[in-house]
Amino acid sequence: MSLGDDTGQTRTRLPEGGGDPYGGARRGGRSSSRSLVTVVGVVVLLIAAIAFANRGGDDSDTGESAGDSPKSAATAPSGQKPVDSKTTGIPSGFPQDRQGAESAAANYAVALGSGEMFKKARRDAILQSIIVPARVSDFEATLDNAYTPQFNRNVGLNEDGTTPKGFTFVSRTSPIGTKVTKSSADTATVEVWCSGLLGLAGESSTNPVTSSWFTITMQLEWTNDDWKIVTHSQKDGPAPVPGDERASSADEMAQAVQEYGGFTYAR
Repeated sequence: MSLGDDTGQTRTRLPEGGGDPYGGARRGGRSSSRSLVTVVGVVVLLIAAIAFANRGGDDSDTGESAGDSPKSAATAPSGQKPVDSKTTGIPSGFPQDRQGAESAAANYAVALGSGEMFKKARRDAILQSIIVPARVSDFEATLDNAYTPQFNRNVGLNEDGTTPKGFTFVSRTSPIGTKVTKSSADTATVEVWCSGLLGLAGESSTNPVTSSWFTITMQLEWTNDDWKIVTHSQKDGPAPVPGDERASSADEMAQAVQEYGGFTYAR
């Protein structure tokens, strides 16, 4: 999702999020390259950041009784309009209910998985917009230490985080569905099933754009009239069986990334 683009925002329910490595045969779900980037870039780092900032925490104080637990159901359109406001380019102003928490979690997953997280100023702005204020400084410090020159090289960027000439850097997260597992008046735990793309699109790229599937769990808190992230974790899958479509060329992948914008996600 292009977070800085204020035009063309579209409401969606089940966006397509898959992608294939190009310039070779389809990659298996457990290939050796997966050891480098098993999930979309910065989301991996965010897990460590939150684990560091929230050691010893748990979800026991959410205030919801067993009788309030939501029934298992697939994500379906609610009929509610998506939000029409933004904070630093990220959708904001979600309603204080379960649907609002789900929409917030989906949009926050997109922001945290974007290429803009590789830019210090933009990363700080994103964290300040979506993390509870008491946690922001810890997140900023931990992620500053994580975005090292070596990490940038690992994902195919230059040491300073810029994209090598002749390439297009891709880092996108696309939510497929959401589910609330716990909620109260001021807290909600939301799972977001996602597909991600990460890599460099270019003819001679040694880090071609690859896809991954993962589920993010966010504990949200109603703070300053909006939902904010308190804790965050991630696990692999569920992942579908790869299809038989032809892997796109480097030019096709770069053009798609440049031409297709993202969405504002609503429940």
